[in-house]
Amino acid sequence: MSVKGQFNVRNAAADTFAMVVFSFITGMLIEVFVSGMTFEQSLASRTLSIPVNIAIAWPYGVFRDFVIRSGHRLSPANWMKGLSDMVAFVLFQSPVYAAILWVVGADVDQIITAVTSNAVISGALGVVYGLFLDSCRRMFRVPGYYQQA
Repeated sequence: MSVKGQFNVRNAAADTFAMVVFSFITGMLIEVFVSGMTFEQSLASRTLSIPVNIAIAWPYGVFRDFVIRSGHRLSPANWMKGLSDMVAFVLFQSPVYAAILWVVGADVDQIITAVTSNAVISGALGVVYGLFLDSCRRMFRVPGYYQQA
């Protein structure tokens, strides 16, 4: 991984790419098929989420790396990385997601359902996103990742 706390352009680009692509696809699926939002509401939400995801992608990556390092100190077992990915995803993404849904006009029940569903599904999403993010970091040749094939 890159040096702690130091900005790295490749890292930021990989984190941004991963966040925008992953969030667009998974967010739309959850909003339309789980939360009952219309396709138009979801498209508005996903469109609004792009600049938000661009803004939060690198800070999320830094936060995730911190949570993973903290988890690794508790246990070096492989399951801890997955658990750390889940925790980081839920803690960081839930408030951001609720704000996006509120801005696009989802009602309180839709927001609660979508955020709760997302938090529950994040058990799987956090792990899958972590794997996707790690792959993107290798693809973007982020120092510390691309050497690990």
